[in-house]
Amino acid sequence: MRSLRTLVVVFGLAALLAGCGPEQESPELAASAADLVFLGANIVTMDETEAEAVAVAGDRIVAVGSREEVNGYIGPDTQLVELEERALLPGFIDAHGHFSAVARYLDLLDLSSPPVGEITGIDDIVDAIREFIENEAVPAGELVQGFGYDDSLLAEQRHPDRDDLDRASTEHPIVLRHVSGHLLAANSAALDAAGVNAATADPPGGIIRRRADDAEPNGVMEETAMGLFPSRQLAPGRYRELRRQAMDIYASYGITTAQDSNLSPGYVETLREEAESAPFPIDVVSFITANNLTDEELAVVRHDSDYAGGFRNGGVKFILDGSPQGRTAWMSQPYTEGPPGAAEDYVAYPSYEPQAWLDRIGLMLDRGMPVLAHANGDAAIELMIDGIDNALAGGPAPDHRSVIIHAQLIRADQLDRLPALGIIPSYYAVHPFFWGDWHRRSFGEQRAAFISPSRATIERNIPFTIHNDSPIVPPDMMRLISIAVNRETRGGFVLGPEQRLRAREALHAVTLGAAYQYFEEDEKGSITPGKRADLVILGANPLTADPAELADIPVLETYARGRSIFRRDANETP
Repeated sequence: MRSLRTLVVVFGLAALLAGCGPEQESPELAASAADLVFLGANIVTMDETEAEAVAVAGDRIVAVGSREEVNGYIGPDTQLVELEERALLPGFIDAHGHFSAVARYLDLLDLSSPPVGEITGIDDIVDAIREFIENEAVPAGELVQGFGYDDSLLAEQRHPDRDDLDRASTEHPIVLRHVSGHLLAANSAALDAAGVNAATADPPGGIIRRRADDAEPNGVMEETAMGLFPSRQLAPGRYRELRRQAMDIYASYGITTAQDSNLSPGYVETLREEAESAPFPIDVVSFITANNLTDEELAVVRHDSDYAGGFRNGGVKFILDGSPQGRTAWMSQPYTEGPPGAAEDYVAYPSYEPQAWLDRIGLMLDRGMPVLAHANGDAAIELMIDGIDNALAGGPAPDHRSVIIHAQLIRADQLDRLPALGIIPSYYAVHPFFWGDWHRRSFGEQRAAFISPSRATIERNIPFTIHNDSPIVPPDMMRLISIAVNRETRGGFVLGPEQRLRAREALHAVTLGAAYQYFEEDEKGSITPGKRADLVILGANPLTADPAELADIPVLETYARGRSIFRRDANETP
């Protein structure tokens, strides 16, 4: 076991002298600095250090080592946590998601299919809407919103259309967001309220699906066409309540840093003000959507290096294409099976003008602005990479850490380009389970097997992360890790077994790897003296558990900044 490593820092009550080893430290000084000491055989530091004890003072880890080495940090007021069979790990870091959407969805109708929800057919959707209207006493004319329906899992294998939703109500506008977040379905009342009809042209980057016999919309909207339908506005006080509830949900999954992307500059200021008035229990990193900003608006966007009240703006996000499960990911080669009525050469389309990306990414790099670029299909990924390559113009890459969000259908030759350009892929690694069987139909066996190619990424020494993209799926980090390790589809097929991760590699992607993506590797991601005391206690050690049981390991307690912010009751079922 490595010897104890000690943080050299002043806490006000105690000073640990620089250059002193454990045998030179005063037990009185050490004890005064320790608020928490964790003891156990299953401490996973993620920095390759072996440990059986961890000491925490304030919001910092102050010592990691053997029990004997950390004993000097135990005083009369120190809280001792005997882990026994439980495991202590760094707090999980959400590499990509939509925190505010998770909050907002808490007030909407959940139409998810198993294992998240119970919807298996369009009749279930109609019945659920009727029940929601009745139970919530929704007045006629008021918008009814739902989310999470998945055409790939419905018995009918199609989207609900306006006629289906009219069966639920003709007196309420109904708008349902597809599980991917890239399509929606609306009833006739919603189409009328939005003024969407046969004369409405497809917006740039989107498609209004039409009935087969005429130009009348069938109720299904793709990509930017969703913007034709406004959402019901919540009272500011209610939205604030929902955000606090969402933080509790994230903490229950062991997450101590969450991402909130696809935001407007004004909404980011709302989050900033809220955090300053009542600090967030977890850290939230926002990213402003750049697609619709003017050059003048984009020029004044700022990113924060430090958190204030648990919040900072991390940069900007561009959205270059759509969704593979929605069959709108922009491909270089045709889909094996496209959406209804698609031509044999269907490759989908960009959701953002390619030249705009090529023109703007260089400006972002010059400003040192961190950039996320949503790109699922290999054509969109090629555009993302070309933009960085052109901006660097053959020169050395600065430490920009631009991220390909999802990077699902990245090709091997595209992976080869990433190291020299300093680009990080963040893989939507839950897809093999949730949509792996669907992808085999959409893209064929060879392309589907290479979705989220984590092993190929490791072989090329490319930093990468994995994510849930909540609220598309819940922010369940142990299930994310399990899917990345097992890659088993709903149907029991192992999708691309050669791309499976080991448990430690998957954990790295949601701890140190994610911290690196955020430029926070010196503060988070491992149990290391000097770093933030963001920690999670699990019911078992993921490194020694049966890979088939990883998803079932419960999160028992979560600490953020040295404080317990979630604790599962002994009799509570995860």
